[in-house]
Amino acid sequence: MTSSGAKNPYIKDTVATASPQRLLVMLYDRLVLDLTRAESAIDIRDHGRAHEALVHAQDIVTELRATLDLDVWPEGRQLGLVYDYLGELLVEANLRKDAAPINTCRSLIEPIHDAWREIAGLGAPRVA
Repeated sequence: MTSSGAKNPYIKDTVATASPQRLLVMLYDRLVLDLTRAESAIDIRDHGRAHEALVHAQDIVTELRATLDLDVWPEGRQLGLVYDYLGELLVEANLRKDAAPINTCRSLIEPIHDAWREIAGLGAPRVA
């Protein structure tokens, strides 16, 4: 979350009272937003904005990976491998300032994002 978001009491309350499923959806929502922002920044050659969005996306993927509880869900190892691959793609996109790895990330993330939205009872994702 950005420092301005951390100062917003509404956002703090939303995060503090959200269910675990909703928190996951919020992370995926922001991850998709970061991918969109990075792609747009690369398109206009704004390397600083692309870097910022891609680093934030990497932070989210790292958090998602770290919170997998393999003791509770041993099958989560496969999802962990997906997160590892996403991290590699995001680094590649950032180093090369290339949108192709971002597109691959999006194709992997969107079905997971949609599934968590459904699990959380939020329906179809909003169109950005």
